[in-house]
Amino acid sequence: MTSLWLDRPDHIETDPFVPGADYDDVVVGAGLTGLVTAVLLARAGRRVAVLEARHVGAVTTGNTTAKLSLLQGTVLSSLVRFHSERVAAAYVEGNSEGQSWLLRYCDDHQIPVQRRDAFTYAGQRSGASAVRKEFEVASRLGLEVTRVDADELPYRTFGAVRLADQAQFDPLDVLTALAGELRSRGGVLVERARVVGVSAGKRTTVTTKTGSVTAEHVILATGVPILDRGLYWAKVTPMRSYALAFRVPGEVPRGMYLSADSPTRSLRTAERDGEELLLVGGNGHPVGRHRRPPSELVADLTAWTARHFPGAERTQVWSAQDYQSHNHAPFVGKLPRGGGHVYLATGYNKWGMTNAVAAGLRLSAEVLGGNMPWAKTLGTRISKPASLAQTVQANLVVGAAATAGWVGAELRPLSASARIPAEGEGMVGNLRGAPVAVSTVDGTTCAVSAICTHLGGVLRFNDLEKSWDCPLHGSRFAADGSVLEGPATKDLKQHESTA
Repeated sequence: MTSLWLDRPDHIETDPFVPGADYDDVVVGAGLTGLVTAVLLARAGRRVAVLEARHVGAVTTGNTTAKLSLLQGTVLSSLVRFHSERVAAAYVEGNSEGQSWLLRYCDDHQIPVQRRDAFTYAGQRSGASAVRKEFEVASRLGLEVTRVDADELPYRTFGAVRLADQAQFDPLDVLTALAGELRSRGGVLVERARVVGVSAGKRTTVTTKTGSVTAEHVILATGVPILDRGLYWAKVTPMRSYALAFRVPGEVPRGMYLSADSPTRSLRTAERDGEELLLVGGNGHPVGRHRRPPSELVADLTAWTARHFPGAERTQVWSAQDYQSHNHAPFVGKLPRGGGHVYLATGYNKWGMTNAVAAGLRLSAEVLGGNMPWAKTLGTRISKPASLAQTVQANLVVGAAATAGWVGAELRPLSASARIPAEGEGMVGNLRGAPVAVSTVDGTTCAVSAICTHLGGVLRFNDLEKSWDCPLHGSRFAADGSVLEGPATKDLKQHESTA
């Protein structure tokens, strides 16, 4: 599975890892948050290194739908459920600054951008009230929204909110430009350098699988922090969602659309090799807690598209992982127990294009001693009681998933006849008293520990991506046990042969 954005021949130049090197700032993660932060710090004359575990854009940024919009589904009406309107207004201001910065950057670097109207619409009658609420809150917060009908869509809807003149683009174009600017300003960009630990001291030490470096400041731009300090994995829910690209005969909707109700449907266009494709997204769920196999969720999206856009031909399928803050506002700033020198950014609620840049502006300002009133408001927010209730409920669900995983593994012994799954399949069972994950992918059968190396959740097989996913906090592992993403930093232990 490769996203439309990552399916390209371009090569981003990177640098070798130098054990023992010392920098002013080390940024962990080469997505939009990490590279924007790194470029802003490099512009200030600081010695900056970006360490990426896989490759540039490997995780969320390279798999996003890349809508650069201040109308974000029902985010604003959700924010005022958990916070004051002052906090919601600060969120809008920060996102507006992030949007403006990125549009200027694209213009300065000749990166193609398509200006589009953004719509939040009701796909069912029951969603009309959510659309109305979003319109009311957005209006009070100063956005020039209008109530409209989503007449451009080829299926029935029940009202929409429109915010004109938003934007869409190819996120890898932006990452490529940022990587180039970083290196032109003396910064270092290293791929295949997985960070496994950070220890604060006179100089903060960053430990990777191939050696250590030191820095004054460390910024964790890893989707969710890879350090457990602050327990941010308990304050966000990891979400997996799916995106598909289609060739469609005839006209396609020109706006950027997102439904306010379930099942979620996201639409936008994308230009590739002289043709305009339709991107359809949706069917999201917490990581590792899918009620239907991911392959069936993609099949459902494909069938839905074919029904409403006759003749649609699917060209790409991919998925992305995002982290939903339980109080619907991102967490950005200093990490507890980091000596004042370790920073984080997480909880963008699937709206990373504006929030990532806003986070980069906030983080670089904190390091450099700048002042942003909207950032201070967000950083000192006081949540309403509903926020605590949401966090408690989310963690009760995680607890139930943990129990169910262990019970299920114990009840399914791996018999001799069931130890070699069919191609593309995986199973978890009890082998000599331990949960073991066995899968066959590309003709190779692997047996690894089924226990997540983060906090011990029992993993589930993802039949679409052929990965082992943790239903607790979203860590994901390849069939051979190597870490893909999430808070985990250690690979799964290889299990002895099941034969």
